[in-house]
Amino acid sequence: MSIVEELCRAAAAVKYDVQKLSTDIKNKALYTAADKLVERQEGILAANREDIAAGRAAGMNEGLIDRLTLTESRIEQIAEGLRQVAQLPDPVGELMDEFTRPNGMKIRKVRVPMGVIGVIYESRPNVTADAFALCFKAGSAVILKGGSDAIHSNIAITDVLRDSLEECGICPDAVQLIATTDRAATRELMTMRQYVDLLIPRGGAGLIRAVVENSRIPVIETGTGNCHIYVDKDADLEMAMKILINAKTQRIGVCNAAESLVVHRDVLDSFLPMLAKTMEEYNVLLRADEDSRALLPLAEAVTEEDFGKEYLALMLSVKTVDSVEEAIAHINRYHTGHSDCIVTRNQEAAEKFLSEIDSACVYVNVSTRFTDGFEFGFGAEIGISTQKLQARGPMGLREITSYKYLISGSGQVRG
Repeated sequence: MSIVEELCRAAAAVKYDVQKLSTDIKNKALYTAADKLVERQEGILAANREDIAAGRAAGMNEGLIDRLTLTESRIEQIAEGLRQVAQLPDPVGELMDEFTRPNGMKIRKVRVPMGVIGVIYESRPNVTADAFALCFKAGSAVILKGGSDAIHSNIAITDVLRDSLEECGICPDAVQLIATTDRAATRELMTMRQYVDLLIPRGGAGLIRAVVENSRIPVIETGTGNCHIYVDKDADLEMAMKILINAKTQRIGVCNAAESLVVHRDVLDSFLPMLAKTMEEYNVLLRADEDSRALLPLAEAVTEEDFGKEYLALMLSVKTVDSVEEAIAHINRYHTGHSDCIVTRNQEAAEKFLSEIDSACVYVNVSTRFTDGFEFGFGAEIGISTQKLQARGPMGLREITSYKYLISGSGQVRG
């Protein structure tokens, strides 16, 4: 038996024990894990430094290095995410609906754990703790397959999580890490349908596509983030620049960072000189259309590929439009269904944008950087779903549960 099948079998063997855990016991384990992550941060940071050194040696770009990097502050944020998950209502057993049929049969729809959830992700070690916390609080065992770039960090974090479960009297097999850099292990995990109930990929377009196309296990598709900021003709331009700076430059390697700017023609003369100066200060390379480049002397010519690209770098595409309708059409053509924003003081334009943009999260006068489970009050997230089935947007506890119908009666039989 391979190590992958062994880990999957172990998770499946413990899933019913996890489902029966009380809310108090689950919360105690989460608080314990949060405290231990902080207490043992030196070991985690040392492991993370190994991964960063290997990444730099391999020529990893700075956006991905940022995703990979842990600091004391980021470990505290991870721990706080676990604490917030502990504070959230337990979804298991939640009554979703109830009704009585004309024959007296009573039907209840209740939320139940998924069972075993597999998570395949790339070089973001915080996902190790976030995925565990959400799956565990939602009553499921979890199997983690992180990327080779973060292997040492993931092992160190998982060791803390398993020790925390054991300290609380819970079988540590509720969280499993496939601790190998062999890509064949990922392919094998995608075949383990007899043990794993749901698979969630979290990473770049290539990883997500590979899982969606090859998995034998049901998949929730999380998406890449070609997020747009549209500066309307009625925008507060100072606000627009503030939002763009935050969305583009605060963290360049995340899926909710802005990659594309759309500007109404009526504000080109006033907004683009501000854009040129500010983006130069932040070392952001602009790739702009012909109408914009006259006012953006350092911009390169934009290509069709640029409009649909998630750069994960200090780069930004720029498109000129003549109306909110044209902006919406452009965004719906090139975005990834993740997060898009309009900056405007025009309520009619705002409502049209909210109604017609086909994304998981649509903003008015707010940075796209808020598409995040922590910011939405979910404590953490297991990913941002850009599909329309099962879950959409930041996936918290409810999005990774299932439900069943409970039917009771007094001897009814079907005629």
